[in-house]
Amino acid sequence: MTDDFREMGPIDWLLIEFDQPLTGQAAPPLLDLVDRGLIRILDIAFIRKLSDGTVQGIEISDLPGDEAPHVQVFDGLATGLLGEEDIAAAGDALEVDTRAMMLVYENSWAAPFAVALREAGGVLVDQGRIPVQQIIGALDELDALEASLEG
Repeated sequence: MTDDFREMGPIDWLLIEFDQPLTGQAAPPLLDLVDRGLIRILDIAFIRKLSDGTVQGIEISDLPGDEAPHVQVFDGLATGLLGEEDIAAAGDALEVDTRAMMLVYENSWAAPFAVALREAGGVLVDQGRIPVQQIIGALDELDALEASLEG
């Protein structure tokens, strides 16, 4: 293990499905996170799942002309960390006739804490993430319950 890896923060991955053309709307906020040193993109892949269920990794240059310019900023960021097996596995989660972006990134902001934990002999045993949609749904249910109790 090189010193670079010893100094890294936690690594996460995301698979984001799009059922409409890629607009690049999320690119500026993502790149802002990179510019501020909060995350470091380790790999990125674009994927499509065709109507027959076929899953393909797609190069930015192979995107339709109306989509490619919007994600051109990511051209050259693919490192090969994500392979064909990852793309195939991602396809299992995708609906047909969709595109997706798979992103692997380091949480750079957490690196000092992660390093300190490792040096203290700490070992990550489990972790999880609660999707924002789940929190919003729970809050909406709570609001509805409170409204029914008041009415």
